Amino acid sequence: MEDHVCELLNTIDVCQVFFDITVNFDLTRNYLDLVVTYTTLMMLLSRIEERKAIIGLYNYAHEMTHGASDREYPRLGQMIVDYENPLKKMMEEFVPHGKSLSDALISLQMVYPRRNLSADQWRNAQLLSLISAPSTMLNPAQSDTMPCEYLSLDTMEKWIVFGFILCHGALNSDPAALSLWKLALQSSTCLCLFRDEVFHIHKAAEDLFVNIRGYNKRVNDIRECKESALSHAGSTHRERRKFLRSALKELATVLADQPGLLGPKALFVFMALSFARDEIIWLLRHADNIQKKSTDDFIDKHIAELIFYMEELRAHVRKYGPVMQRYYVQYLSGFDAVVLNELVQNLSVCPEDESIIMSSFVNTMTSLSVKQVEDGEVFDFRGMRLDWFRLQAYTSVSKASLGIADHRELGKMMNTIIFHTKMVDSLVEMLVETSDLSIFCFYSRAFEKMFQQCLELPSQSRYSICFPLLCTHFMSCTHELCPEERHHIGDRSLSLCNMFLDEMAKQARNLITDICTEQCTLSDQLLPKHCAKTISQAVNKKSKKQTGKKGEPEREKPGVESMRKNRLLVTNLDKLHTALSELCFSINYVPNMVVWEHTFTPREYLTSHLEIRFTKSIVGMTMYNQATQEIAKPSELLTSVRAYMTVLQSIENYVQIDITRVFNNVLLQQTQHLDSHGEPTITSLYTNWYLETLLRQVSNGHIAYFPAMKAFVNLPTENELTFNAEEYSDISEMRSLSELLGPYGMKFLSESLMWHISSQVAELKKLVVENMEVLTQMRTSFDKPDHMAALFKRLTSVDSVLKRMTIIGVILSFRSLAQEALRDVLSCHIPFLVSSVEDFKDHIPRETDMKVAMNVYELSSAAGLPCEIDPALVVALSSQKSGHCNNIHCLAKAVNQIAAALFTIHKGSIEDRLKEFLALASSSLLKIGQETDKTTTRNRESVYLLLDMIVQESPFLTMDLLESCFPYVLLRNAYHAVYKQSVSASA
Repeated sequence: MEDHVCELLNTIDVCQVFFDITVNFDLTRNYLDLVVTYTTLMMLLSRIEERKAIIGLYNYAHEMTHGASDREYPRLGQMIVDYENPLKKMMEEFVPHGKSLSDALISLQMVYPRRNLSADQWRNAQLLSLISAPSTMLNPAQSDTMPCEYLSLDTMEKWIVFGFILCHGALNSDPAALSLWKLALQSSTCLCLFRDEVFHIHKAAEDLFVNIRGYNKRVNDIRECKESALSHAGSTHRERRKFLRSALKELATVLADQPGLLGPKALFVFMALSFARDEIIWLLRHADNIQKKSTDDFIDKHIAELIFYMEELRAHVRKYGPVMQRYYVQYLSGFDAVVLNELVQNLSVCPEDESIIMSSFVNTMTSLSVKQVEDGEVFDFRGMRLDWFRLQAYTSVSKASLGIADHRELGKMMNTIIFHTKMVDSLVEMLVETSDLSIFCFYSRAFEKMFQQCLELPSQSRYSICFPLLCTHFMSCTHELCPEERHHIGDRSLSLCNMFLDEMAKQARNLITDICTEQCTLSDQLLPKHCAKTISQAVNKKSKKQTGKKGEPEREKPGVESMRKNRLLVTNLDKLHTALSELCFSINYVPNMVVWEHTFTPREYLTSHLEIRFTKSIVGMTMYNQATQEIAKPSELLTSVRAYMTVLQSIENYVQIDITRVFNNVLLQQTQHLDSHGEPTITSLYTNWYLETLLRQVSNGHIAYFPAMKAFVNLPTENELTFNAEEYSDISEMRSLSELLGPYGMKFLSESLMWHISSQVAELKKLVVENMEVLTQMRTSFDKPDHMAALFKRLTSVDSVLKRMTIIGVILSFRSLAQEALRDVLSCHIPFLVSSVEDFKDHIPRETDMKVAMNVYELSSAAGLPCEIDPALVVALSSQKSGHCNNIHCLAKAVNQIAAALFTIHKGSIEDRLKEFLALASSSLLKIGQETDKTTTRNRESVYLLLDMIVQESPFLTMDLLESCFPYVLLRNAYHAVYKQSVSASA
């Protein structure tokens, strides 16, 4: 490589090539890039500490493979030694190339000084403004040095610094060279060598020049420039970034409203992108290599805004590319071709080869038409640009017949034409050239820090989307000659993009959660329980006035937070909404973005985070405490959930997401035992609480079920319960529970209840087996009172049967409440569907096959409708007149339901078996009526009423059937006796 570079540089010197960045732009730029790239490569090589070991291993491997050393190994080793101090060595090498290099560098005096201006000078010149001169808004932006207008300032500074270090003699002989040199040294303290490798220019230049005789003045210049750079460069660049933020915002806003201006003002767009890119890279490089104590000038919390407007301009160029193509196709064919043809015709000397090339330029442009753009034809002017590059080389040598130095207008015109061709076929390449920020890939820590600062500042969070968008730039820093790093850089771009979008979604989620918390607090203030104090104050107000005591300060009523005395008053909720709207603007900015062939959708990140947080919030709002067995009332939880959902629905005003999908995913999972992450849901929490806490206390005798109230009520006991059963089991709470759990959740509740019943039935079966012989005899002897009495005394565990049947009845009563509440809720939500199910259930014939009937009953039960035979072993709740503290009234429901279920399972006739049961029961009860023993006749009237309740509850037994085997007069007397007993007990 060294040989080829030196040979090419020698050839250029021999040919005495003319260099001028404003005339033969491509030739001069590539020459300067060659010099700087060669210098950079040698400097990077000298920074590899193990370079000698690496080439030694290479030579050893070569010997083992080929049996001999690489013949170039000695030269390679000598080069490594020679370039221990690369700049010093190259200063010696470039002595013969000094004239060519200095000529090329000095040509920058027409470009670099007017590019390296202060923000005030830009502002006074109204740089990049489209609206400063409305009358010229449609005029095309023109310049004699078109490609120089968007040439990177960072690139020019590298050319100047490295170039004049190599040909430092020009600094003593040419004032223009010294002026460029000083201006570059005052602008930066370090330059980029490669990616995140930097070169501290002042120290390196001083170390080189201090050893050269007669360079004391140059050394002093370097020191002065260093002090100037440390003192003023940071503030100068800060003010530039401030100006560019407003300039790019104005430019992006105008172009968004009038995209047609992208045609005549395309140069402004690429100038703006290039200027902004230079300032961002300068800040990134210097912030990571600060050489002064004060760091304020190197921390820019508004950098995201500048990057965002760059991305907006890039998006306009990509979106309205066809508009620009139409404009410049007409420009090339209608103007450029005509002017170039005139220039060629007026040339005094034009050799044949040059004439052929320029004629081909004219012909190519003349053949263009707008129809090609409309037809979607792909343009390719790379051949034309390559021919112009060749023509620059032909006409820049000293002995050329047609010297471009004598025909500067031709060079400037061709540079303009080349820019116009790029507007037609190379817009993407132009965007990469002027606005590529892939260098952030190698400054990950600074990149992440900028992102965090952006999120922390509410006014900047709307621009946070620019950070994920920057990840789309990373693949442009890869090279086809180094394919192995594509995966490394690609993975980094994916991980960073994912991290940024995830953090944005988390931030939005946290803001939404805070808003939901505030709204839940406000909704909680409207709960009925909070009005008790207000009512109490109203009742006692008159008496307090009479006593003359000063009343308590009046409590703020709900809604007072919405009353504003002035617009300056900003509440915490206002701040949260403002911050959320800013961040949601960013999330909603692009529907998706492609990073290394992977598509990211920012809105989906927010959706997934909302689902997770909504799930956790619902479970958290139950406030379930396993130790104390405390849980929120269903009605209060429902109020909080509705407030939460109202806030989430309002998110659709900020971001285009389907919040209904979030509700469906989350709320449907909450109707199951576990959610998709295996965590308990409100269904499991409430099911466990009702079974293990409320119903267990009912079994222990601390709570009773009162059918008239349709609720479970606490009984006065020594140890007061920590909760009021009525506040969890009345009809309003059960409806709220049905709203929360839905049909699926209520089905799970029913299945859990049935599991407890099945365990009780299993125990009952054991008792039946124990008494099987006696029961069989009783079944055949119900018409023999004496024998029945003797058999009854032989029965064992009678109290256990009664207790277990009572427990079953309690559970079934609770199930009836739940089913009735579910039916009420579904009737409000889906009245037409419920009425159809009800009609289907009511008109099923009794002779229908049992399997078909059970399907109908299952459907009806899911809708909360009462059924003759419930698939979950539940019979519909019938009207009941009163409740008893021992819950014995629940026994009737248990008898009917268990009988219907068991006879259905064992394919028996339910009606026949229940008639047989009624005959046995009535015979036994009539026998009790003839007994005189007090122990035997204890609670006789209550048992009579229990038989009446069994018949009333049963859909298979009738009162006529009861009267045929049990006199009604006994029931009437029993009601009278029980009533008198209850009155005397209460007295």
